[in-house]
Amino acid sequence: MAKRAILVLEDGSVYEGYTFGAETDAYGEVVFNTSMIGYQEMLTDPSYAGQIVVPTYPLIGNYGINEQDSESKKVQVKGFVVREECLEPNHYLSTGTIDQFLKDYNIPGIYGVDTRAITRRLRSVGVMMGIITSDKTPQQALEELGKLPSYGSIDFVKQVTTDAPYQWEPQSGDSAYNIVILDLGLKYSILRILHQMDCKLTVVPCTMPADEILNLKPGGIVLSPGPGNPEVLDYIVDTVREIIGKKPIMGICMGQLILGRVFGAKTFKLKFGHRGANHPVRDLSDGRIHITAQNHGYAVDPDSLKDGLEVSHINLNDGTVEGLRHRELPIFSIQYHSEASPGPLDNTYLFEKFLEMVREGK
Repeated sequence: MAKRAILVLEDGSVYEGYTFGAETDAYGEVVFNTSMIGYQEMLTDPSYAGQIVVPTYPLIGNYGINEQDSESKKVQVKGFVVREECLEPNHYLSTGTIDQFLKDYNIPGIYGVDTRAITRRLRSVGVMMGIITSDKTPQQALEELGKLPSYGSIDFVKQVTTDAPYQWEPQSGDSAYNIVILDLGLKYSILRILHQMDCKLTVVPCTMPADEILNLKPGGIVLSPGPGNPEVLDYIVDTVREIIGKKPIMGICMGQLILGRVFGAKTFKLKFGHRGANHPVRDLSDGRIHITAQNHGYAVDPDSLKDGLEVSHINLNDGTVEGLRHRELPIFSIQYHSEASPGPLDNTYLFEKFLEMVREGK
């Protein structure tokens, strides 16, 4: 029999269920994701570092875990909250269950929970800190929450970035594109897509100085997605500021927030963030609407943009900034995920747009 467990939110609300995965406590910011598939990608997405994730789709684990769908080398979430856990997955690529996958990385889950109620709570109140526990009372859990630091005060990027530079060699052996990726919480799908486009890729830690990045002689630089609050990443802002104007730059998600800050813009925290695979975004250049995959809790304040940076895309649900471009320099960024995973592949063309800037830069 599974052990009883609870999820306690910082507003005192309590949700009861049963343990799966590792039997340990977990603490983090509680967020929801509206994707119907892609739970392995969610679990391994570094942008979820420090967060307890609640999928809104009720059945999780039905197609198991495979060796192809991970977006990093480990499970990145702090905890996982589901309505129903599938005990007997069925898929020809499956090599195990979600229960064992979480156990392997010592990450707790809780199932049998009313995830719809949690989602409605977060939508009305906003995201908040929470704790999963199987050995504390609700009052003890709430007291523990009060002693722990807030999500926005922690630098999670340093926790997920690569320890040392590494390379993916081009498929042809002699690529026309030498791309450096500043790892703020990189997803493997970004590497896979650029590798398919025959790029030589060098991934570098978030702490690498600008002169060392430029010494790699990149044709272009990608600022990757990543977790947490951009306001605590001044050292990355300073690094990118030294690169501006020297190489073409593409920013994705956290990369956009960093670019906004480099050009003097302010960022702010969204009430409950954008996390899912069906967010409509309008390209202001041609009016075309793209369906996008998203995972972020912060956005750029459009009224604070300056120094040639302007809005290129907006979210049709809430009007927030989804893309930026520079009027003169070869720089653009998006707040959503052009690599999808999970999500629609409508936006992989943006990598081609970036490589076109690299060609023109040569």
